[in-house]
Amino acid sequence: MEQSGTTSHLPENAYRELKHGEVYRPVMSPEYKFPEVTRWSVFWGLVMAVLFSAACAYSGLKIGQVMEAAIPISILAVGLSSVAKIRRALGQNVIIQSIGASSGVIVAGAVFTIPALYILNLNVSFFHIFLSSMLGGFLGILFLIPFRKYFVKDMHGKFPFPEATATTEILMTGEKGGKQAGVLIVSGLIGGLYDFIITSVGWWSEVVTSKIIPGGNSLADNTKLVFKYDSLSMILGLGYIVGLKFALIICAGSFLSWFFLIPLINEVGNIIAHSGGTNIFAAMSAEQIFQNYVRHIGIGGIAMAGIIGILKSSKIIGGAFSLAFKEIFHPKKSENEIVHRTQKDMKITYNIMFILLSIVAILIFMLAGVQLSWGNAIIALLTVAIISFLFTTVAANAIAIVGTNPVSGMTLMTLILSSIILTKVGLTGPKGMVSALIIGGIVCTALSMAGGFITDLKIGYWLGSTPVKQESWKFLGTIVSAASVSVVILILNNTYGFVHTPAHPNPLAAPQANAMAAVIMPLMNTNAHVYWMLYFVGAVIALLLNALKISPLAFALGMYLPLELNTPILLGGLIAQFVKTRSKDEKLNDARFQRGTLIASGFIAGGALFGVFGAIMKYLFIQFNIPDIFRLQWSETYSAQWLAIGMLVLIITYMIWDSLRVKTDNIES
Repeated sequence: MEQSGTTSHLPENAYRELKHGEVYRPVMSPEYKFPEVTRWSVFWGLVMAVLFSAACAYSGLKIGQVMEAAIPISILAVGLSSVAKIRRALGQNVIIQSIGASSGVIVAGAVFTIPALYILNLNVSFFHIFLSSMLGGFLGILFLIPFRKYFVKDMHGKFPFPEATATTEILMTGEKGGKQAGVLIVSGLIGGLYDFIITSVGWWSEVVTSKIIPGGNSLADNTKLVFKYDSLSMILGLGYIVGLKFALIICAGSFLSWFFLIPLINEVGNIIAHSGGTNIFAAMSAEQIFQNYVRHIGIGGIAMAGIIGILKSSKIIGGAFSLAFKEIFHPKKSENEIVHRTQKDMKITYNIMFILLSIVAILIFMLAGVQLSWGNAIIALLTVAIISFLFTTVAANAIAIVGTNPVSGMTLMTLILSSIILTKVGLTGPKGMVSALIIGGIVCTALSMAGGFITDLKIGYWLGSTPVKQESWKFLGTIVSAASVSVVILILNNTYGFVHTPAHPNPLAAPQANAMAAVIMPLMNTNAHVYWMLYFVGAVIALLLNALKISPLAFALGMYLPLELNTPILLGGLIAQFVKTRSKDEKLNDARFQRGTLIASGFIAGGALFGVFGAIMKYLFIQFNIPDIFRLQWSETYSAQWLAIGMLVLIITYMIWDSLRVKTDNIES
């Protein structure tokens, strides 16, 4: 059928829980077919995958931050379709975004682990990078598909999906036009320029700390008590979409880490010192105590939250297996059963078949590529398959709640577990390290893909895309992104290197890969020391929170993520609560909140897009030996932090003022 059932705006129940008997109807009506997979959408999706694989890989290895790909790709997709006057572009833009966004998640999996092979001076080839990235991406897609309906449909309105919300609002600008698109563009420019000035120009500080107040330095040095806030507008926007409920839980976890556990550990050291011992924590900063000790408690909490989530999802998992069994052994078609295209997934039989093929491919890779024995290859395969499957729901949950995937923490846990398992079977030394890092790379990519793909599927659900088309073409995006990032990593290693040598005097930082290399070296011996008790403490905290009916994953994420990333999320949640409670008119409150959501999405989109521009600018500076005239020492001064507070007040004022501009007589506009 031709398109005739589309709307120019999201339904009012898009972001809230449905009432009993209420049904969500997407923008593109389920009863009609729309252009989705076309030459235009596939071509531009693949172009985006190649371009953003290069950009994301460079930013991840240079500064440790993999730039957000989905949002700028969505902006470009809308812009390209407008310039080319593509008719009925919404469904095609979803496919462009879905294929192209494979770049960011594949890159995150690769750059967190693979460069550690270079850092440890181990053998690595194009096929090591390509196959670990591609096969990990395949597992992430295939393990997530059975959970699509649960996350995007059954839990509708229960999770905020901040990144998916921002991307959906961007894609809708092509349909809305007018004032709605204008709000997004203006807020995107304001937020983007604001963040660009911080990260690339350095007119004021990004992170504000309590050290700028009188006595703050002494408090931080002596008691390890410090408050931190990241002033980027995109994180503030993220907090607005996350909402106050989850923001409070996340920050409660962060406050436990920074205002209780870190000072407590330091005080224990003081007690030991008073008894004649040495306080080893006295010379450490609060950040070092967090990184070396407290963060491990958060990792333990994330792991236990994952286990709890798996147990709670046991009916869903069991239902998927039951459905697969019925389709394979007792296939029956009901003539009365109508499944709209917006709920059509890849057939479960195909899903299982592709999982088995991927597992066989990983086994062959371990045997031929890593050159393990049959016994060790099977152990490595089981480690990859089990951890990837179990943590898939954790990654999806994390993205659904806060828009941040704790993939580095889960990968660290994977490296620890795989290293211990491999050493127990006698696989140590260089081959053991290669094996553990390849396992970590596959798992890291699988979890990164699972988190990113649930965002794509939620966008498709809101807008009315066909899931099976998103699922099918995601594989092509994965293959192209894996090949692209492999080439880019090889080029960057040859050009800059990851280790300081006479040939590479200024190597790329690759912070996550360096951390993984530092962790794995001591682990690859039978006497490796692992902070099991810290993981256990985190697990107990997660169990207690679950008993209190508080989201253990959101709390553990707060414990794991740096304090400065969590405090703006809380402020954004408070602004959202303020905006939607100013009036006694519920319709007016909803309209204002929706406008605020558009502004927050603009902040996120602008920050991401200008972040890409900043990364390109820095790359050109390095390539052509242009002195970095920005980011002077000024941005690190206390004065720059005070200026950051003043600018923060301005951006908050703008956000609240523009949200509350909606009046009763112009709600529709």
